[in-house]
Amino acid sequence: MADPSTYRPAPGAIPTSPGVYRFRDEHGRVIYVGKAKSLRPRLSSYFQDLANLHPRTATMVTTAASVEWTVVGTEVEALQLEYSWIKEFDPRFNVKYRDDKSYPELAVTMNEEFPRAQVMRGAHKKGVRYFGPYGHAWAIRETVDLLLRVFPVRTCSNGVFKRAAQVGRPCLLGYIGKCAAPCVGRVSAAEHRELAEDFCDFMAGRTGNYLRRLEEEMKEAAEELEYEKAARLRDDIEALKRAMEKNAVVLADGTDADLLALAEDELEAAVQIFHVRGGRVRGQRGWVTDKVEDVDTAALVEHALQQLYGGDTAAVPREVLIPALPDPAAPVQEWLTGLRGSQVDLRVPQRGDKRDLMETVARNAQQALALHKTKRASDLTTRSRALQEIADALELDSVPLRIECFDISHLQGEDVVASMVVFEDGLARKSEYRRFQIKGFEGQDDVRSMHEVIGRRFRRYLQEREQTGEWAVPEEGGEEDRNRTDDGRPKRFAYPPQLLVVDGGQPQVAAAKRALDELGIDDVALCGLAKRLEEVWLPGEDDPVVLPRSSEGLYLLQRVRDEAHRFAITYQRAKRGKRFTAGGLDAVPGLGETRRTALLKHFGSLKRLRAATVEEICEVPGIGRRTAETVVTALSSRTPAAFAVNTATGEIMEDDAPGGTSDQRPASDQGPASTESGEPK
Repeated sequence: MADPSTYRPAPGAIPTSPGVYRFRDEHGRVIYVGKAKSLRPRLSSYFQDLANLHPRTATMVTTAASVEWTVVGTEVEALQLEYSWIKEFDPRFNVKYRDDKSYPELAVTMNEEFPRAQVMRGAHKKGVRYFGPYGHAWAIRETVDLLLRVFPVRTCSNGVFKRAAQVGRPCLLGYIGKCAAPCVGRVSAAEHRELAEDFCDFMAGRTGNYLRRLEEEMKEAAEELEYEKAARLRDDIEALKRAMEKNAVVLADGTDADLLALAEDELEAAVQIFHVRGGRVRGQRGWVTDKVEDVDTAALVEHALQQLYGGDTAAVPREVLIPALPDPAAPVQEWLTGLRGSQVDLRVPQRGDKRDLMETVARNAQQALALHKTKRASDLTTRSRALQEIADALELDSVPLRIECFDISHLQGEDVVASMVVFEDGLARKSEYRRFQIKGFEGQDDVRSMHEVIGRRFRRYLQEREQTGEWAVPEEGGEEDRNRTDDGRPKRFAYPPQLLVVDGGQPQVAAAKRALDELGIDDVALCGLAKRLEEVWLPGEDDPVVLPRSSEGLYLLQRVRDEAHRFAITYQRAKRGKRFTAGGLDAVPGLGETRRTALLKHFGSLKRLRAATVEEICEVPGIGRRTAETVVTALSSRTPAAFAVNTATGEIMEDDAPGGTSDQRPASDQGPASTESGEPK
């Protein structure tokens, strides 16, 4: 535990300007990011008597070993810089957002000749109309499916669209009346764009005039005895009404607004957002945060607004309704106005429909927090029991909060790779996953491969541990450790596991133990999990540790091992697939990825390209005569194989398939897998 007085800035050294500050721990990692209208009083407040600080704040300042700051011009700049640093460094004492995914939206690509309705995530693109966001992609598809009956706009991908245009036959949606089939010329580009505009108008809330027009057309058709047309219009009206029922009017004045509400306790807070467009709720989203810093409701609202709009995943509406105004509110409102490009009204609703809707959002937040606590309590209990059972069975000094598992994968000794997966507190930490190519030798030797991978992983750990300055003792009055990282982010292999698991039995465990001994590492527990009887092997032991089949500890080890196996096989198949699809064009000098793709797209297959003349190849955009001659020479010097077999499916891969490359398939990959289980190892 550090004494804050040891790194307290000198009196008068802290400026009074707006700025953003960072606390770092003894290893240089950023553990907290904050902003202030005036840096001097804010930072001075951290260096008072620890008894007067909030417990979370006291923990933070005693964990930190240094503090630094950056002066900015305005409070808006401080808000933006704070958000950027929180996203970059992920400080442990800042509010954590567990649900940081992008939510799906209904997008209509009005920037294309034939606009397409589809589900999109991520940043908005110019010329695309967006509606939502929605909580689930299936909610978008349900709405679109109802509207396609009346507005049969294109929903297919560009590849399907071009294929239909080539063969002169529309897809299934064109046959059943849910697409106007512009691909085959049933409607012109102008007519299809008009359909897309009507679709967007309806989604934007301008529904009344369109429904009245359909009802008038239905009555006219009935009066003229066109009963089939009248029945079709009647069904269209019912479909539109069903789509409208999914988004009932909640604000009669057609307001565009986002409503944000919170439910919180001492440890956590749930955030819920309703997106209202045209007076209708078009989408809902939410997340749960850990209150790892001392924050009130106003500060949580500010964090939520940064999370919601800072990543360019949601458009800023004209009104943002919140339960409490940030302190101060002016910089946040100015920031939102800058994002929108016009005035944004940030306020707390006091009465009327907006107040009633805010109470509904708050009830959703309360339910989300209660549900989260129920699930987390159950999960924590199970995970804690599993970790304790592992610690007891392996006689560890403490529960293994970080577990790393390694697995080797190959196919007949080809494309030998390894995987490293990480579980922290019983949960997969995918950002820490790593994969390796075996470089020390060729061929199939799982034991030797395991020794190499473990050695490489912990050799990197020792190097990065030394670079972070854990072993360096600076001289009195000297400069700080020059090897300390400036960005504060953790190194890729900087953290050792409490438990190292290898996929295999005694031989693999012995190889891993030997690698650790060679590096002088004796503080990492090691075990192996064999597939045959799911027994746990410890180094130097003749008999395995057998955990009960109903044991939560065994189940956790199995999940860790299976995840390592999945990750290794995925990598191995990707490498093998890349080798399988390596065509005859790959060896042509001066021919890059773009021109290879253009050639295969133009001719359709490698077989047709091989039969083409130099003049025909020159017709491809970007291919000159010299390049065409080089391609002809390279392909003519290769003798195509009769056929090749996809070992995963047993399918015979013909060379005249699009992009076919059977002449490059290694003979060793044409046979069945030769591992113990009959599957790729």
